Amino acid sequence: MPVADVDGLSLAYEVIGEGQPWVITPGGRFSKDYGGIREMASALAAHGKKVLIYDRPNCGASDVCFTGPSESAMQADALAGLLRQLGMAPAVIVGGSGGSRCSLLTTVRHPDVAAGVAMWWMSGGPFGLMSLGVHYCGGSIQAAWQDGMEAVADLPEWQEVIERNPGNRDRILKQDRREFIAKLEKWMLAYVPPEDELIPGLPDAQARGLAVPALVFRSGASDVHHTRETTERLAELLPTAKLVEPPWGDREWIERGISAAQGGSLFERWPLLVPQLIEWADAEVKL
Repeated sequence: MPVADVDGLSLAYEVIGEGQPWVITPGGRFSKDYGGIREMASALAAHGKKVLIYDRPNCGASDVCFTGPSESAMQADALAGLLRQLGMAPAVIVGGSGGSRCSLLTTVRHPDVAAGVAMWWMSGGPFGLMSLGVHYCGGSIQAAWQDGMEAVADLPEWQEVIERNPGNRDRILKQDRREFIAKLEKWMLAYVPPEDELIPGLPDAQARGLAVPALVFRSGASDVHHTRETTERLAELLPTAKLVEPPWGDREWIERGISAAQGGSLFERWPLLVPQLIEWADAEVKL
């Protein structure tokens, strides 16, 4: 498995296909090996795309990292560095859920690496965002407060990155406990953005300056974590955005959650987006 050193971080990645450069970012803290990601990359490659799939910092086989104003901003900076290092910039940057936030932040923070951006399952709404803050930061903060960094390293949420990259355990243990707590509290607060930020970490004024083509898939009406209103407001905010309906129904997130509970993948239907992505890119993205 190839590994790139980006600003001192080891990032695991693969490149599938040849042609126009694309990159897919999974949601959550899921790795590139989670069901649906490689299949989506292969489907894009069949249309003449060169597709990067990778593990963000704190995901899969890549290094853990606790720098940056938010976890998503840190991951966006890492993605930009990876695209430059691989000679794949500018690329069409796509992703869902946490990957959609990372994709948009990468595009705005590093416009030189982006030829276009496409997003689905954009996290939003008070309940959805506050749930994310607790989900990604709460357990580690509590463990560090109560029992120190050994307890953080023993949390279930960090076991995959430690198993796939054993050096990550030492990276966690070397964190100063107080600084670690302060950093993750800052990351948690990033999920409660001010009124002039629809997307955490991205002021609306910056979003309005987006210059590359953008595609936004509307969220389902029943998705409490990725609200329909968030995608509709995002499409209005981005000056180049096109809002489209996804090839699944309003209960997609609920159905995917049931599938995942039964051993399936949240992302197994992502390849169904490829025809719409190709149609949009062929019409709008210039490389």
